[in-house]
Amino acid sequence: MPDSHHEEEVLGKAYDARLMRRLLRYLRPYRRLVAMALVCILLYSVVAALGPFYTKVAVDRYLKQDATQPTPLDNFLSTDPFTGISQLAALYLVTLLVGFVLQYLQTYLLQITGQKLMFDLRMEIFGHLQRMHMAFFDRNPVGRLVTRVTTDVNVLNETFTSGVVTIFGDVLTLVLIMAVMLKMNARLALVTFAVLPLIILVTRWFRSRVRTSYRQIRTAIARINAYLQEHITGMMVLQLFNREEKSYSEFEAVNKRHMLAFKDAIFAHALFYPLVEILSSTAVALVLWYGGLQTVTGGITLGVVVAFIQYSQRFYRPIMDLSEKYNVLQEAMASSERVFKLLDTPAEVVAPAKPVQPVTTLGRIEFRDVWFAYNEPEWVLQDVSFTVEPGQTVALVGHTGAGKTTVISLLLRFYDLQKGQILLDGVDIREMDLQELRRYFGVVLQDPFLFSGTLESNIRLGSAHVAMEEVERAAAEVNLADFIESLPGGYQEEVRERGSTLSTGQKQLVSFARALAHSPRVLILDEATSSVDTETEQRVRDALQKMVHGRTSLVIAHRLSTIQSASHCRVPQGPPARVRHPPGTPGPAWHLLEAVPIAVQRPGSCSWNHR
Repeated sequence: MPDSHHEEEVLGKAYDARLMRRLLRYLRPYRRLVAMALVCILLYSVVAALGPFYTKVAVDRYLKQDATQPTPLDNFLSTDPFTGISQLAALYLVTLLVGFVLQYLQTYLLQITGQKLMFDLRMEIFGHLQRMHMAFFDRNPVGRLVTRVTTDVNVLNETFTSGVVTIFGDVLTLVLIMAVMLKMNARLALVTFAVLPLIILVTRWFRSRVRTSYRQIRTAIARINAYLQEHITGMMVLQLFNREEKSYSEFEAVNKRHMLAFKDAIFAHALFYPLVEILSSTAVALVLWYGGLQTVTGGITLGVVVAFIQYSQRFYRPIMDLSEKYNVLQEAMASSERVFKLLDTPAEVVAPAKPVQPVTTLGRIEFRDVWFAYNEPEWVLQDVSFTVEPGQTVALVGHTGAGKTTVISLLLRFYDLQKGQILLDGVDIREMDLQELRRYFGVVLQDPFLFSGTLESNIRLGSAHVAMEEVERAAAEVNLADFIESLPGGYQEEVRERGSTLSTGQKQLVSFARALAHSPRVLILDEATSSVDTETEQRVRDALQKMVHGRTSLVIAHRLSTIQSASHCRVPQGPPARVRHPPGTPGPAWHLLEAVPIAVQRPGSCSWNHR
């Protein structure tokens, strides 16, 4: 079963005015569209109330020929029954056509507005996610974040298109019908409303029952998303270790919770709507009973009874709609709270208000008494100090988990250190603009990540300043040009998700070309050759010789052959940095290899001794 890290928090009140005000702000750019939709809704509510009135006039004026109750249509209708009924039928048809047009416009305008809102909200969420620090992604599984951008935004779209705005139409319809019924015959109207308290009780039960179910459904959906994302991404490992049956059983349990939550909601819906239908039919029966008695005694006309039957049926339909829209509104409160909680999460690593730009761009790196912990007080780095001079190639070696990659993450400001300073060309990196800082660096990771697209787009990564000539030059310098030119599409060859159509070595060479094409001042290689074969490693080593030339370079590697390109290296007297090392491992966790001549080695080679 997924651990609590993948659990979805249960949030959301039945109604939160603060959240609703914030949601309505997204309607401001489209207030004209909303206003037009509201006008259509209001007009349709009036038009919908006219049909039963036409029926009343037809029955009383022409079928029963009872003119004791004048109507506003008397001056427009013929006294001849055949002509008058034809006029009423035509008027009824025009009313239906007008209602159709109003409903079409209302639906179209609200759906267009909803799509625009979804676009804006998703862009805002995605933009916010791109600005978040790496620690945020350490704490939040991908499945949960995907749920925010997809499912939760869809719920908010439904709220705007069939919830918040249309509620006004339902309320207005109820008010108009009640007013017309009370105007026609107050006593018969009160008889019709007699079942209303029972409907209110049933509706309250339905809301409370569905509220719990919907919250469980939201939690289950997020868990399904998180589980699927994790296991589909790790499908190779899953199959390699024959874990299909175990994963199938785990997913069955996760999926079953979603099904059971939906079963409760289905039960509530299956019981609620028939109950409302029964109660509304009871109201019709009361109208027939009381209205029929009054008609016999001459208290009211037959046309009034017929109109009341139609009005009572139309009166309880908006009540059912309001109950359903209440559930939509409740879902929206939960979804909006989750979305706004994400949007309100501040980025811990941000650019300063007034960034400082280094006077020179030589690529000099200095760590001064750096302390860092992912979770204090479990220090990963303690009192780390070293300097990398411009153009120097420096290697970081040591035990797994000793903090080598952490040094790189701090240098790129994926995390902020707790104590000390990191200087780039004499400027504290916390005083630099984040984009300008990261533009200094070209990074090649152990596990190269390629995006869906083309080989060219994966090398350029959308950078406008990288011309096609630079892409081709970078590919040639890393010994990748021959391979690309042999492909049918060349640089426009399609790259599928995660680079599944390329070998590990080919993906690594693409990442080398990507780093080189952006002309970085500082090159960082993090275990860049640990997962390639010997032949590819030789090509990578040749590429490295070209890439590090004239650049400051930091190399993290376990293979000695990879860091032989360091100009000279040895461990100085006493480790240059003190770091937390894994339990049971003696001595320093890693060594900084500085450019110090070693006479006994052939030129251009590197060796070292652990101290």
